[in-house]
Parts: sequence; C-alpha cells; structure tokens
Amino acid sequence: MSGTDKAPTRLTPPADAVAPVRHPDAPAPGELLGAHYDHCFGCGAAQAHGLQLQARAEEGVRVTAEFTVKEAHQGAPGLAHGGVLATALDETLGALNWLLRVIAVTGRLETDFRRPVPVGTVLHLDAEITAVHGRKIYSTAVGRIGGPEGPVAVRADAVFIEVKIDHFIDNGRPAEIQAAMADPDQVRRARAFEVNP
Repeated sequence: MSGTDKAPTRLTPPADAVAPVRHPDAPAPGELLGAHYDHCFGCGAAQAHGLQLQARAEEGVRVTAEFTVKEAHQGAPGLAHGGVLATALDETLGALNWLLRVIAVTGRLETDFRRPVPVGTVLHLDAEITAVHGRKIYSTAVGRIGGPEGPVAVRADAVFIEVKIDHFIDNGRPAEIQAAMADPDQVRRARAFEVNP
C-alpha cells in the first residue's frame, strides 16, 4: 500500500457509533425527494436511459424507492445488469443523506445479488441509516421484486462519507459545477452535490 492509499472503509460501525438523527428540516414522511441532479444516471429526468429512480422519505431515517428495469438496463438477455442494480441500491442509499441534510459520497458499497431481475420488473427498494460515526454514515438497503413485500432480489450495505462542497468544486468539470452553483433554488443547488466520489 502506497503512502496515499488508505485501508478500506469497514461496513460495520464501531462500538462508539451513534444512532442517526433525522434533521428537523428533512422532507416529511411520504414526500417524494425528486432528482438531486437532473443529469444523474440514477435519478435524473434528463437521462433517457437512466434509472429515473423515485425516492420517497419515510419515518425516521428511512427512504423507499422504485424503478422499472428497461431494455437499456440489460446485462444478460432479458435480465437487469448487475451494475444497474448496484446503481439503484447506491442511489437509494445516497438519498438517505438528505434526511440528515448532509452532503455525502459513497465510501464503500457491498452488494449481494440474490435472484435475477427481469426486464419490465419494478424493483422496490427500502433503505435506512443504521449508525453515524464522525463523518461516516452507515446504511443498508434491500431491493424486492413482485411488490414491497416480495422476495429479496438484491441487498447492500454502505458507508457514506460526509464531504464539503469543495470535494465537487475541486474534482468536477467546471461547466457543470458552475451551472449547478448558479441554480437560484437553494435546495436544488445543495442537492446537486449528492453524488459518488
């Protein structure tokens, strides 16, 4: 390991992690969260072949979401690509951070694939934050087919790392960063920066 490499972020919260606390200004339970960025592959409406995932705030620090697997999402003939399913989990897990009102990026995502997800299937996702330790936010998600109570097709555990806006300014393409920063809608401007590293 070089001097700049760090050990991987663990998915189990340390013993001194704390329970997550929903921010008082978080979206109300039942409220659709909407796309955090119109060009996001996971939730953006401007992505014709994207997931266009719809996430909804629930009680506590939990969100639910769903998306329909389209032909453009295939890996094997007639089945969703595993990377697309991992993206759906990551997008849903990332939406959780809005309930804490923090900007965070994916530090680690571990995905388990339990059963195939056919094209045309609606994947029902349920995610919650389990613990917070400093800048680390621990969360878990499950994706079901056949309805919100249907069989588990995919699941994931993740650690998100809270970052400052400089993370995006220093690493993103200037044109997109400037356009997002110029948005007059303060909430949409803040949410634009809820992405992966």
